[in-house]
Amino acid sequence: MSNRILLVEDNAENRDMLSRRLIRRGFEIAFAADGQAAVDISKSELPDLILMDLSLPVLDGWQAISIIKQGPDTRSIPIIALTAHAMSGDREKALAAGADDYDTKPVDIDRLLAKIRSLLE
Repeated sequence: MSNRILLVEDNAENRDMLSRRLIRRGFEIAFAADGQAAVDISKSELPDLILMDLSLPVLDGWQAISIIKQGPDTRSIPIIALTAHAMSGDREKALAAGADDYDTKPVDIDRLLAKIRSLLE
């Protein structure tokens, strides 16, 4: 299984830790450090799935999700929204923006992998 995941995360430590864990499990990883880069890379590389941090520079995760889900070539890409600052209503807001699922940080890798596999099937 060599599914390509776009990991959108502005924190280098989080990006490094999560990408290493996903690569070990056979995923290919592309990176974006802000919401605008996520939109651009999703259009140019058409990843199989996107892990989208919500607190991002340039465009926040909610805006980036909304734009990606409006694109004719990118609307079908599953997106899992990730946030460290889970507030009441964030899950609903992320799903309303177009995210297919939602998870909190620090990431529980087994729970996240289950969500990834479910969306890639």
